[in-house]
Amino acid sequence: MRALLLTGILFLSLPFPVLAKELRVGVSGSPPFVTDQNGELGGISIEIWKSVARRLDQPYKFIVQKSTEANIKAVSNGTIDVAIGPISITPNRLANPKIDFTQPYFHGYEGLLVPQKAPSLITRLRPFIGWAALSSIGGLLTLLFIFGNLIWLAERRKNPAQFPRQYLHGIGNGMWFGLVTLTTVGYGDRAPLSRSGRAIAGIWMVMSLVAVSSITAGLASAFTLSLARIAPSAIRTKSDLRGKTIAVIDGTTSQKWGQVYETDALITDDLNEAIGLLEKGKVEGVIFDEAPLRYYLKQNKGLKLKLANFHLAIQTYGFILPMGSELRNNLNIELLDMQRDGETKGIKDKLLD
Repeated sequence: MRALLLTGILFLSLPFPVLAKELRVGVSGSPPFVTDQNGELGGISIEIWKSVARRLDQPYKFIVQKSTEANIKAVSNGTIDVAIGPISITPNRLANPKIDFTQPYFHGYEGLLVPQKAPSLITRLRPFIGWAALSSIGGLLTLLFIFGNLIWLAERRKNPAQFPRQYLHGIGNGMWFGLVTLTTVGYGDRAPLSRSGRAIAGIWMVMSLVAVSSITAGLASAFTLSLARIAPSAIRTKSDLRGKTIAVIDGTTSQKWGQVYETDALITDDLNEAIGLLEKGKVEGVIFDEAPLRYYLKQNKGLKLKLANFHLAIQTYGFILPMGSELRNNLNIELLDMQRDGETKGIKDKLLD
């Protein structure tokens, strides 16, 4: 009996392998971070998680969530142990007392997708028929009309041969004289003889120098703008987003940036729906993470869409754990090690370039 008891104590004192708990890993998001090919999950977030789990010899099972917000909520209520996918680290999410983030494994940008079309003739001519050009022409015609009246009033008695007493004929000749003076053509077929007429003509000549310079500068600006315009989209800078109808994706940070830039945001269920609206011309752009937008354009090269040449915000992605999780430190160590040895970059480059 004593021998049997000693054997039991010795057996219990010997080290033996302890099986790690299988983690419930929530998955949400879209390509290139999460892909599903015939039931096989892949993508940047998935591949990085697989590598981390392999390094830690950690068993797990994936549980697909319908959205990012659902994934975060599942961590909060204890339904899952880890949430992965393109989940942005934001102040609001960091303020949640029930969840915690690992260090970032991806640094990216918030991008804007806009149409890319060859400019039409109307698009190119639009600067010339805009309010600025038309108002300048209208102002010039008004000044010519006023000058024609003034020169006719001054010359109709002393110089009726060139500026007849009949009103329409007289101011017509006066406006013609003003026009040839403005353009510095100077035919010499009309000339004031009275002192008041010469004074009016002298003032007009000085004004003509300023008018010609202003019109030339305006037309040069309009012509430059027309040639520089490579797309009909009116969105060329961040400030142009104000009041524009822009598609954003429900439950993502694109909703926040739509509000920040004061857009008329149209909320969609997913990226495919948002891009479909853009192709149909129902929205003027799509706000979303730049990496998925780049991936979408790479997979659909026939689309006449492009990324805007500016970024709306910097994005960082991390995995989500319950607050106080013992896994956090181990995950951070492996994520940092993967970044330092280039493994993370290799995964990104393979899927994005």
